Amino acid sequence: RYSTTTGALRCHAHRHKRHTPPETRAAGGRPHRLAPMSEHSTRAAASTPRSLGGLLPYVRPYRGRIALAGLFLVGAAASTLVFPLALRGLIDQGLVAADPGARVLALRNHFLMLFAVGAALGLFSAARFYMVSWLGERITADLRNAVYAHVVHQSPEFFEHTQTGEVLSRLTTDTTLVQTVVGSSLSMGLRNTVMGIGALVALVVTNPWVMTQVLGILVLIVLPTVYFGRRVRKLSRASQDRVADSSAIAAEVLNAIPVVQGYVQERREAARFGDATERAFDTAIKRTWIRSAFTAFVISATFGALLWGLYQGTQAVIAGTISAGHLGQTVLFVIILVSAVAVLSEVYGDVLRAAGATERLMELLAARSPVAEPEAPLPLPPARGGSTVRFEQVTFHYPSRPRHHALADFTLDVRAGETLALVGPSGAGKSTVLQLLMRFYDVRSGRITIDGVPVNRASLAEVRGRIGIVPQDSTVFSTSALDNIRYGRPAASEAEVQAAARAAFAHDFICALPEGYATHLGERGVRLSGGQRQRIAIARAMLKNPPLLLLDEATSALDAESERMVQAALEAAMHDRTTIVIAHRLATVLRADRIVVMDGGRIVDSGRHDELVARGGLYARLAAMQFNLETDDA
Repeated sequence: RYSTTTGALRCHAHRHKRHTPPETRAAGGRPHRLAPMSEHSTRAAASTPRSLGGLLPYVRPYRGRIALAGLFLVGAAASTLVFPLALRGLIDQGLVAADPGARVLALRNHFLMLFAVGAALGLFSAARFYMVSWLGERITADLRNAVYAHVVHQSPEFFEHTQTGEVLSRLTTDTTLVQTVVGSSLSMGLRNTVMGIGALVALVVTNPWVMTQVLGILVLIVLPTVYFGRRVRKLSRASQDRVADSSAIAAEVLNAIPVVQGYVQERREAARFGDATERAFDTAIKRTWIRSAFTAFVISATFGALLWGLYQGTQAVIAGTISAGHLGQTVLFVIILVSAVAVLSEVYGDVLRAAGATERLMELLAARSPVAEPEAPLPLPPARGGSTVRFEQVTFHYPSRPRHHALADFTLDVRAGETLALVGPSGAGKSTVLQLLMRFYDVRSGRITIDGVPVNRASLAEVRGRIGIVPQDSTVFSTSALDNIRYGRPAASEAEVQAAARAAFAHDFICALPEGYATHLGERGVRLSGGQRQRIAIARAMLKNPPLLLLDEATSALDAESERMVQAALEAAMHDRTTIVIAHRLATVLRADRIVVMDGGRIVDSGRHDELVARGGLYARLAAMQFNLETDDA
C-alpha cells in the first residue's frame, strides 16, 4: 500500500494511478540517411540564414503572439527614437529661453516628457522580453519534441548510420542555439534594425548632405562583411559538428563503463574525449576570432564614417546654420545607429550558428524510415490459439552489410499454437528472423505473413501489438519495477502486474527491494543482476499476453536454478499461443514441438530433438558438444 508519509508502493494489492504516454505518429515515406559526421564538414558552407526557414512550421501556430511581440518591439524602438527629439526640445527651448520663469516651466515640461519616454521604453521592453522569451521556450520545446518523436519512429537501419551521441547533441546543443536566437538574439536584431533604420532616416532628413557622404562610405563597409559572413558560417557549422563528435564519444563510453573500467581504459577514454574537446575548442576559437575581427571592423568603420558626419555637424553649429539642440539630437541618433550596427554584427553571428543548428535538426526531421506504414493497411484477423507465421522464399541483407545475406531463400511455416526453436551457430540468421517478423526491416525479396496477412501490408502498431518479445539483452528503464513490467501493457492493473511477476519468478526479489514495486531500478537497471533484469523482461512480455511470443536467448543470464524456474514459467506462458525460441543452450529447447536448424541464413534441418540427433549433422554435433561438456562439468 502507499505509505502516508513516503508514498512507497508495497507488494500488497493497492490502487495506483495509470498513466499512458501520448500517442505519436509514425514517420513514413522515402528513406533518407542522415549524413555522417565526415560529410558535415564538406557541407558546412551551405548553412545560411535562409536555413532558419525550417522553423516556420513551428512558428506559425503562434502568429498572434509573434504579432504582439512585434508590436511591443516597435513600441520600444519608437520610444528610443523619440528620446533624441525630446532632448533637442529640452536644449533649444528649456535651456535657451530668455525668461527665467518660462525656462523653469519649459524644463519641467520637457523633463516630464523625457520621463514619459523612459517609462514607455521600460514597459515596452519588459513586455517584449517576456513575449519573445515565451516564444523561444515554446518553439524550442515543440521542435525538440518533434525531433525526438520522429527519431524514435526510425527503424534500426537509421541507427546503423547514426550515433546516439550525435542525435543527443542535436536534441540539446542545437536546440539550445535555436532557443537563444528565437528567444533573444532575433528579437534584439529586429529591435536594433528598427532603431538603426529610424536613426538613419532621421539623420538623412535632418542632415541630408552630410549623411549622403556617410552612406556612401557605409556601402563600402558592406562588401567585406560578405567574406567574414561566409567564414563565420562555415566555422559555425564545423564547431557544432565537433561538439557532436565529443558528445558521441561520451555517450558511447558512459554506456559501457563496466567494460572501460574492467580493461583499465579510463585514462585512454578521457584522453580520447579530451582530444575531441580540443578539436571543438580549436574550431570554436577560429570562429570566435573571425567574429571578433568582423565585429571590430564593422564597428570601427561605421563609427569612423559617422564621426565624419558628426564633425560636419559641429562645423555647422559654429557657422550658425544649426542649433545646439539639433547637434545634440544628431549625436544621440549617431549613438543609436552605431549601437544598432554593433548589436546587429553580433546577432548576425548568432543567427549563422542557429542556421547551422536548424539545418542539422532539419536533417533529422528529413530522415524517413524505410519501414513505412502502408497507405491502406489490411486488418489482421482475430488470433485463436496463437498466430500463424509464414516466411516465403525470403532473402535479406542488412543495409550496413550489402554483400552478406543474413537470410537466403528462407522458407518457414509456423502453425498456430506451435513452439518452434531456432538453433544454429552465431551468425546463422536466427535473430534476423525475429527482427523481420517484428518488421524492424523490410525484406529484399520474398514475403512474410502473420495470420495470412503480409506484415508490410498491415499496420505497424497492429503487427507489433500481436507480438511479445524477450530480447537477449534485457532492457530495463530508469523507472519503478511496476512501470517497467507495465511497459508491456500500460493499462494493466497492479494485480495483473504482480501476477505476471510471480509467473516470471520476479515477485520475491521485487518485494525484497527497498520500496517494493515502487523501487526505481536505476539507469538500464543497474540496481538489478542480469538474471533479475531478464525476469523483469519476461514478466513484461507475459503481461502483454500476445498470441505470438518471441524469446531470443530469454534465459541466457539465469543460473541453473533460476533457469529451471523460468523455464517452467515460460512453458506456462507458451500455452495457447505461438512461440518462437532462439537458444544456444540446447537444454532450453528440448521440449519444443519442432526444432529448426539454421546455418548461413538457410534451413539445413528440422525435426524434434531425438530425430535430429539420430540423423546426425550440425544439430547432432552441437548437441554432442554441449551435453558432453555439461556432463564433464557435472
